[in-house]
Amino acid sequence: MNTKNLFLGLLLTGSVGFVNAQTTTDSTNNTAAVSQAGNPTIEGLKKQIETNPKDTEALAKLAAAYQESSDWTNAVDTWKKISVLLPDWAPSYYSQAYAYQSAKDDANAKIAYEKYIATVKPEEVEQNKKNLAYAYFYLAFSEQKSDPNKAKEHIAKSIQYDPSNQDAVKLNQVLNS
Repeated sequence: MNTKNLFLGLLLTGSVGFVNAQTTTDSTNNTAAVSQAGNPTIEGLKKQIETNPKDTEALAKLAAAYQESSDWTNAVDTWKKISVLLPDWAPSYYSQAYAYQSAKDDANAKIAYEKYIATVKPEEVEQNKKNLAYAYFYLAFSEQKSDPNKAKEHIAKSIQYDPSNQDAVKLNQVLNS
């Protein structure tokens, strides 16, 4: 349990840019061509993980480094490794969703946001309200044409968690007009 809190602290202190999903809708293309070999942080973390593949702290730092260099494929793969090691740790699913969304893989982003929502424990809701609000907003937005009733449910949840999100308020108005 302390390990999970450590990771959550690490992620929420800004070392990981996944929280930007709440405000970022435009993204760079998936360019794994970004020189990973020239990135000493990534190379050092990869070596550290080679020695201990279950080092979730190093994996989280590596995933963050991949995200910071817009290497969405490796970011997703690394977050998935963390999810296997810590299957009930919700932030890894949120981060996967963010990376998928940044790579413009909406189908997998939707699945990952759904998994994130399902994985947040009741005692963790308060500290995850903004991310839950965004996850529900994303689901509502993605389902507004295919399943308007489900989209209305999702947008209501989004506003419940963050009534100040103007994008959610506008989408709610559109869905309920």
